[in-house]
Amino acid sequence: MIWFKPYSIEDIRNFNTHDNILDRLGIEIGEVGTDFIKLRMPVDHRTHQIHGILHGGASCVLAETAGSIASLMCIDADTHYAVGSAITCNHLRPVKDGFVTATCRPVHLGRTKHVWDIEIRSDADKLIAKSELTCAVTPKGSA
Repeated sequence: MIWFKPYSIEDIRNFNTHDNILDRLGIEIGEVGTDFIKLRMPVDHRTHQIHGILHGGASCVLAETAGSIASLMCIDADTHYAVGSAITCNHLRPVKDGFVTATCRPVHLGRTKHVWDIEIRSDADKLIAKSELTCAVTPKGSA
């Protein structure tokens, strides 16, 4: 297991302590494995771009949320922060409705930097987007 401690889905939901973009876009924790996390997001009026398909920015929000939560799960959150510092996202095919699911797995878990590979798939298991997120890990109180 790569996580700092065992987490339930409810534990991860408790990371969300105030009204934010996750609530606005309907992002939910789907599954936690020993070395991955899955989040899902609806494809609807909240996440569409002007042509009625999933907005690339919404895909990036989903990917960054998955990686940031995964990094937080790998560290002692009482003493450190983990925040996204760089993201790439290749948008591969459109999707109009249903849900998309991001599966996040580690590429590198260092002391101050985590790199995550994130695949976003449709309900039909089609690859919608491929993303890589780098998170910076810093001690609290160092800013």
